[in-house]
Amino acid sequence: MKATYVLKTEERQRCEIWTRVMGYHRPVSQFNAGKQSEHKERQHFIEKN
Repeated sequence: MKATYVLKTEERQRCEIWTRVMGYHRPVSQFNAGKQSEHKERQHFIEKN
């Protein structure tokens, strides 16, 4: 049996997304508007072994 728990809206908090840029990690929230838009358009993939 798996217990599931649903958070109420007031219990939620914003999740900060970090990405690797030019060899170091940086939060996407610190990007300018153009770079944030570019980040949203990226295609993610899973490399097969």
